[in-house]
Formats: sequence, C-alpha cells, structure tokens
Amino acid sequence: MSISPLLNTGIYPLPRAARLIGANPRAVSRWMHGYQRKGQDGLRRTTAPLWKTQLADEDFSVPAVGFRDLMELRFVNAFVQAGVSLHVIKATIDSARGLWKTDYPLTLRRFRTDGKVIFESAVNESGDEVLTDVRKRQVVFTHIIKPALYAGIQYDGDVAVIWHPQDAKGIVLDPAQRFGAPVVTGTGITTDTLFATYEAEGRDRKTTARIFEIDPQQVDAAVRFEERLRA
Repeated sequence: MSISPLLNTGIYPLPRAARLIGANPRAVSRWMHGYQRKGQDGLRRTTAPLWKTQLADEDFSVPAVGFRDLMELRFVNAFVQAGVSLHVIKATIDSARGLWKTDYPLTLRRFRTDGKVIFESAVNESGDEVLTDVRKRQVVFTHIIKPALYAGIQYDGDVAVIWHPQDAKGIVLDPAQRFGAPVVTGTGITTDTLFATYEAEGRDRKTTARIFEIDPQQVDAAVRFEERLRA
C-alpha cells in the first residue's frame, strides 16, 4: 500500500464512518460490501455493494472508505431513513452515474434538481410498492434531498472536497489534512486527540487548551463533537 495516493483521499474505518454520518455500522458495512440473504425458496442470494469504494483496492487491516464515499453515504443514509429500499437506491445511483459520467453522483449539486426524474424512474423499474404513488415519490425525494444535506459541503467544480458538519461548528473534515480525520478548524489538531487529552487531564478544558496552545472554546468544540459521536 502506497501512502502518497491516499494523502488527499481520506481514510475512515467503517465504524467511524457510520458514526460520522449517524448511521448503523452494520448497515454501512452491508452498503459497502454487499451481503447474503436467504430467500423464501431457501436459497442464499448475494446482494452487491452499492458501489466500489475509493479504498477497495487498498490492503487495510479493517474495512475503510474514502472521503467521497463518506459524502455519498450521508445521502444513502438519508434515503434509507426515509424508507427507500436499497434496490431503488442502487438503481438511482447506477442511472445517475451512467448519465453524468461520475462515480459519485449523489453529492453533485445538480442531483437536487435533476435527480428527481432519475429517482422516480428507479422506483418505477423496481416496482417498489411502498413508493408507487407519484405524489408520494415526489414528496419523499423532496423531503430527503434538501439544502441541509448539501450545507457545509465545499466543492471544487462538481467534486465534494471538504465537509463542515452543520451540527458541529468549528470542525472540518478535509481529506488533505490528517487523512480526512475531523479536526478543529484552523489548528490541524484532530478532535479525538483533543478529546483523549481532555479526558487524561481530568476533563480540564483550560489545561488541554494550554497543552495545544489553542483557545478553550476550541477544546469545547472538539469535546462536543466527540461526545456526540460516542452517544
């Protein structure tokens, strides 16, 4: 495994990735690696991953995804939380990839507008009984794909390159910094490092701030972020 190609890719072990987007770790593993299930006829069938991850060809001791995978997973999680089947989600992704010639279509800004037609086509082709009503399909899509999902994503052209989580002021995920680990904005210090020091120093924010030569408010931001992930 060469380190240099990974410097701007980001590395997120699946459990960490799941916590960052507020998803079930087992579900994320199934989305990224596929799974087997037994049908009513007793035969086991394999469901393919939703897509090949940025790190699929790398040899890690634990399964991990890259930054662009992480951003797409936020959208997948939003669809799943709204009750959309993985079959429809995969059909939507595959159609959008073919149409727009990109491996990561959900995070494209145009998906907010043009994605509705692709989504409805995927529902029609899948025969999803839950979403057969046209009005309901439109409501579901509009409910999921809203400005809040895109808020905090910084783009370079059409590519998502940095994420400022909207519920974590002062925290940024940038694959060009610390392999994409969450850091306190402007410091380059990872939130888990700050949190570990904070715990080791008896949860003393001022002492922790002095050790890293930052403001106590920046320690607070890291602590809030890490405690939310652990909740």
